[in-house]
Amino acid sequence: MSAWQVIERGGQRDTLGEGALWCPRDGAFYWVDILAPALNRLVLETGAVTRWAMPEPLGWVVSHAAGGLVGGFRSGIARIGLDPLAVGPRKAVEAHLPGNRMNDGKTDATGAIWCGTMDMGEAQASGSLYRISPTGELAAVDIGYLVPNGPAFSPCGRWLYHADSGRRTIYRFALDDGHARKDGVFATFGEEDGYPDGMNVDTEGFLWVAHWDGGRISRFAPDGTRERSIALPARRITNIAFCGQAHDRMFVTSASVGLDDAGAFDGALFEVDCGVRGQPTVPYAGPVD
Repeated sequence: MSAWQVIERGGQRDTLGEGALWCPRDGAFYWVDILAPALNRLVLETGAVTRWAMPEPLGWVVSHAAGGLVGGFRSGIARIGLDPLAVGPRKAVEAHLPGNRMNDGKTDATGAIWCGTMDMGEAQASGSLYRISPTGELAAVDIGYLVPNGPAFSPCGRWLYHADSGRRTIYRFALDDGHARKDGVFATFGEEDGYPDGMNVDTEGFLWVAHWDGGRISRFAPDGTRERSIALPARRITNIAFCGQAHDRMFVTSASVGLDDAGAFDGALFEVDCGVRGQPTVPYAGPVD
């Protein structure tokens, strides 16, 4: 295969593709279309793609140990059952901020969920980074975000990477027994780079970052230097996941929102030949409601 290929799905394109997740239990790659709103599933063995309408904006999904998924909706967190579709009641995270929504989230190696919130209108720095422990306790980790993106975790478990896309900045946090301390700026994007969006870390400890308005993904060494970039034919690249039983297939989401002259590949799903492997994903096992 060339450096990239488009996953065909009957001409379907995402308004705001995000929330990239590999679920080995289902043999499937899941991702969301936040603003449609919708949830998508690609079964790797057959290539079958299913798309479900969601009741409200959905920023991320993770797998649940008991089956199905857990999703970060605008109004809170809920269980999502599939085949047939069933969305449970939402557990509020920021009931005092009705203008906020979930944007991006993942589980770490312990099964804890790390997720960010943001102002729907992207006008106020009212977003926060939260951690939901493996047993369900919710705690705010960092505040004052315009557009939170990430998170991603080093293979050693010592570092968390998280971005404020609105500030073109990726931060690094030191992790210790579920606690996170901001260690400083890991990397900043210039105007020509666009904005740092979703990210993931490979088994070598290098951070892969999607470039919103940059039309590419980049790989950063643990010291923050850019090792390489792979150009893609969409302007707003949004998230990255390593998939397959060997975690050697990279899928990349994109968006078409806000583009008056959206091209054929804006909002497409890509598979990228990156030459490295990713880390396993761990399901969340805690309560939701």
